[in-house]
Amino acid sequence: QVRVQESGGGLVQAGGSLRLSCAASGRTFSKVAMGWFRQAPGKEREFVASMRWSGGTTYYADFVKGRFTISRNLAGNTVYLQMNSLQPDDTAVYYCAAQRVGATQYDVWGQGTQVNVSS
Repeated sequence: QVRVQESGGGLVQAGGSLRLSCAASGRTFSKVAMGWFRQAPGKEREFVASMRWSGGTTYYADFVKGRFTISRNLAGNTVYLQMNSLQPDDTAVYYCAAQRVGATQYDVWGQGTQVNVSS
């Protein structure tokens, strides 16, 4: 069984930084992409950032451009989300997801990690 597991969430003051990690584990699987999504209370889940696994092209939601950076460790099969200049509106559960080769959308999801930003 393939899995992805997030870590690194927590409480931070506005203007602070956090780094989220997402490790893929279980049976080795080929990925098209890995990404980060978030869901704030009372809102729908939204896209944050993603990276094509082949080539490393990155994509960002407009609201995080210049503040968040997605990166990866190929050897560790891990993707990271560096979040700087955090604001209270960034408070959400952050989910990591992987799109396996052959899948038309993200099909492996983590359980999420809570990020709280205080004002």
